[in-house]
Amino acid sequence: MPMSKASTARVARRIATAAAYGGGGIGLLGGATVGLLFAEVQLAKRKVGGSADQPPLADGLYGSAFARLYSGRPLRLALLGDSTAAGQGVHRPRQTPGALLASALAAVAERPVALRNVAVPGAQSDDLERQVTVLLSEGPAPDVCTVMIGANDVTHRMPPARSVRHLSDAVARLRTAGCEVVVCTCPDLGTIEPVGQPLRWVARRLSRQLAAAQTIAVVEEGGRTVSLSDLLGPEFTAHPREMFGPDNYHPSAEGYATAAMAVLPSLCAALGMWPTEDERPDTARREGILPVARAAAEAAAEGGTEVAAIRGPWALLKHRRRRRLPPAEEATPSERADADSLQGPHHT
Repeated sequence: MPMSKASTARVARRIATAAAYGGGGIGLLGGATVGLLFAEVQLAKRKVGGSADQPPLADGLYGSAFARLYSGRPLRLALLGDSTAAGQGVHRPRQTPGALLASALAAVAERPVALRNVAVPGAQSDDLERQVTVLLSEGPAPDVCTVMIGANDVTHRMPPARSVRHLSDAVARLRTAGCEVVVCTCPDLGTIEPVGQPLRWVARRLSRQLAAAQTIAVVEEGGRTVSLSDLLGPEFTAHPREMFGPDNYHPSAEGYATAAMAVLPSLCAALGMWPTEDERPDTARREGILPVARAAAEAAAEGGTEVAAIRGPWALLKHRRRRRLPPAEEATPSERADADSLQGPHHT
């Protein structure tokens, strides 16, 4: 039986509280269920490929047309996280989420955008400390960071409180450095097509609980979240062959574009570049000011939902209108060099 949103909110608050106070993992499944889950994972692994290809390098300067007209420095955008943030599963830099978001952000801001991606395929939340250190050691802090993390935490059974604590610490460091932070929470792993029951139900439950707990922690550190939930709703459910790549696990180019369309409004809002009238909750669109845990549970159940801090225990729940993305650019080697000089030396 699916968990209610109220139950998801309670569990998420327990996880976030344990993370904040250094508690251990919260056992959400019994031993028999874990054994069954392990057996189902082995079956699913035979069907889900998992690409071993290295994601294409998309670091560079985007919005080159604006560079000739804009005399100030470029906006700095950074991506952190796992294979989804890195763009694994596609073969051209302009198909990656970083390039899509940098190109679109440049078009909205009418200003060049320097992209730096430190995400690593296979990363779990405990790698965020290293990624943040790399990013902040390279020079001026980014203006805005997008973090995509959580799926590997679920599949590798990292205790959820530990997972959330690592994410919370990373967001706190980035906010202290002056970065705006938009976290794309753990996707709903129950949407992966080859995964059968009962693993599909268990994967959905665990990933949504983690997503809701991530939201609570991120909002309380002054960031905002965008729910990836079932990888952004009916598009992936209706067209899994188009939205997932050849490995049946990572998004395709079309899937990444769909995800980027949902993230872009929150990215722009974090930078104060979204229409101010859109900041008011629209009850007709099921938006509102809610207790943080309740907003987190609502968002975990519906992809594309944003949660941002308001004051105290309250958060703003938004279903922002998506905009079609402009054609993504390819950063040329010379533009990459320009971005390198702006960002400082890269570290591996």
